[in-house]
Amino acid sequence: MSSSASSSVLTNAQKARIEKNREKALQLRKSRVSKRPLESGDKGPIESKVKHSTIEIDTGAGFFIEESTAANVKGSTTSSNSLSAKIIHEPGPILEVDGLFCLECDKELADSFLNAKFDHPVCDGCRDPEKHTFITRTDAKNKFLLKDEDFDKRDPALKYIVRKNPHNPRWGDMKLYLQSQVEKRALEVWGSQDKIEKAIEERCNNREKAQQKKFNKKLKELRNSVRSSLWRKDLSGHTHEYEDEVYDEEEDTYSKTCSTCGHVWTYEKM
Repeated sequence: MSSSASSSVLTNAQKARIEKNREKALQLRKSRVSKRPLESGDKGPIESKVKHSTIEIDTGAGFFIEESTAANVKGSTTSSNSLSAKIIHEPGPILEVDGLFCLECDKELADSFLNAKFDHPVCDGCRDPEKHTFITRTDAKNKFLLKDEDFDKRDPALKYIVRKNPHNPRWGDMKLYLQSQVEKRALEVWGSQDKIEKAIEERCNNREKAQQKKFNKKLKELRNSVRSSLWRKDLSGHTHEYEDEVYDEEEDTYSKTCSTCGHVWTYEKM
């Protein structure tokens, strides 16, 4: 047997593999969903008359090849290479610009920590640690005489960030506010800077009076305690001043009488 004849004969394993590939191809063709034609709109007189389809060609090796063709509606045929389907890309959505600009440099905001956390339009490049300082809630209440409702219930509520207490991590977290926004809120509550300063001065005076009153009270208690420690009660009692002794022969006793209280001291002599 010649070599060409032996090469044309397929073994059983090759035939089984070809049959298996053929079955997979048939199942793939049956499960394939027909593709929806592209809606290209008005494509001109030539493209509107042409419709595209696909033809499956059996290669004999267990798989199929799809070949696209283009046929004219009136019956004229054109090759698949002459015309190709155009892919239409839908335009993307139009993004509206917020129109936020930095208060310091008048440039459009890109990345801003202050704007993201506090709604304060200042870019990161213009952020000044000395100007845009943070203040805790307790310090803000003491410095600007604000109450809790001035932070949370008055519209709009002041924004804050939460940080661990640097003095002791086991203590509660701190609420840090932007000091410029706290100052603005204080002006809304009190009306003017002069009223704030007057209220702070009045509070300081009341605090000094309370401290002086407390000091006077402690001083009075100290004086009373010193006086009570120096006072001594006379516990010596009465000292008798006896006169000369008198002898009683019948009782064989001696006696003395106090000249002050009349006490009689009777005794015997051995």
